[in-house]
Amino acid sequence: MSNLTFARTDTSILGRWWWTVDRWLLATVFLLVIVGMILLMAAGPAAADRIHADPFMFVRKQFFTMPFALALMLGVSMLSPLAVRKVGLIGFAITLLLLVVAPALGSEIKGSTRWLYIGGVSIQPSEFAKPCFAVVSGWVFSARHTSPGFPGYRIAVVLWLTLVGLLIIQPDLGQSMLVTAMWAAQFFLAGLHLFWVALLVAITLCGAVGAYFILPHVQKRVDSFLNPEGADTYQIQKAMQAFRDGGLFGRGPGEGTVKAALPDSHTDFIFAVAGEEFGMLVCLLVVGLFAFLVIRGMSRVMEENNLFVIIATGGLLVQFGTQAMVNMASSLHLMPTKGMTLPFISYGGSSIMGLGLGMGFILALTRKRWSSAIGETS
Repeated sequence: MSNLTFARTDTSILGRWWWTVDRWLLATVFLLVIVGMILLMAAGPAAADRIHADPFMFVRKQFFTMPFALALMLGVSMLSPLAVRKVGLIGFAITLLLLVVAPALGSEIKGSTRWLYIGGVSIQPSEFAKPCFAVVSGWVFSARHTSPGFPGYRIAVVLWLTLVGLLIIQPDLGQSMLVTAMWAAQFFLAGLHLFWVALLVAITLCGAVGAYFILPHVQKRVDSFLNPEGADTYQIQKAMQAFRDGGLFGRGPGEGTVKAALPDSHTDFIFAVAGEEFGMLVCLLVVGLFAFLVIRGMSRVMEENNLFVIIATGGLLVQFGTQAMVNMASSLHLMPTKGMTLPFISYGGSSIMGLGLGMGFILALTRKRWSSAIGETS
């Protein structure tokens, strides 16, 4: 059917895109979106009922936002690596400005000022800053190798400290740790010396310890994880009950009961809804989709000889995979809760749009070069 749609010699924008984009990555993203919509239809009404809203409020908003996120992803995926760098740089500059003004002009929700209202729309700048930072830092790291004398490492450190500092001010320790993990992976891909590895590990440990003693909500989450008997672990207990009740095959679509008592069932703990209603087998399928996407992306980019493409894509994939792992591990009580969404599955407008931008970057950077694509046999 695809051969009837686009011939390999089709030089139109869509034709070139179709034969160069990784359709396995594209299909995996759409599968995650479908899974997310099904799970949100299961968890959304219960979450809306708790705040006395229209039962399908969250579902309707997600269905409205998702086409824009997918359109953004597909549009960005058609860019060249040079255009990706430009978009990433412009996006990073804009989101840095928004992060600067967020503490003063933003809305406080659960003790953090992470959201800005622009034109009546709530925006979380950090969700867009993450993929843009991955592209910009990949550019800076690669320039260090392609342009002798360019202070790429120093600039990368300054950019990282600036972004992490603005995130901690909000405060948003989860996002700052996610950005740090991504940036560290890029530093490694750029040829990080063992001395800097040790220094980075030491700084990260000191930052984690400092956050524990300085930020009360971080201390509360860590204490709840280490000593659940003496802390408020209501959501974790409910999530674990959901997994136990679901068993291997689940209780069936719409038959879950724990979601009615789980405040963040449509966001941070949507994986628990999957466990109760669809069982462990579907949970393993979701894990497999995330793992396949990261592994496929890594294997694809390792065929590249463009250092910017390797470092930027590697960082984006680490960011995507780590976010998914943290969300699922938190739901399973394998680590302290972080308040992080499950990519393309959890409810959240800024999260979905930011993920669409990041996945668009990945698809654009992992596209085959046109000359090699038309040289392949059908």
